Amino acid sequence: MPKLKTKASAKKRFKLSGTGKVIRTQAGKQHGMIKRTKKQIRDQRGTAVMFEGDARNVRKYFLPNSR
Repeated sequence: MPKLKTKASAKKRFKLSGTGKVIRTQAGKQHGMIKRTKKQIRDQRGTAVMFEGDARNVRKYFLPNSR
């Protein structure tokens, strides 16, 4: 059976924490900041932990060699 490759787009978007949780960037921060309030921009700073159901799919299909 051939080796599984990690999706290149997932490499750039996600990373795993030490306990195996998937870390992602906050959504809605790429463009259009002039429309958003200062509070929205502040709240979207940094990273967040993905929900477990979504994280399971990311680990299985997009980052198969991460463990």
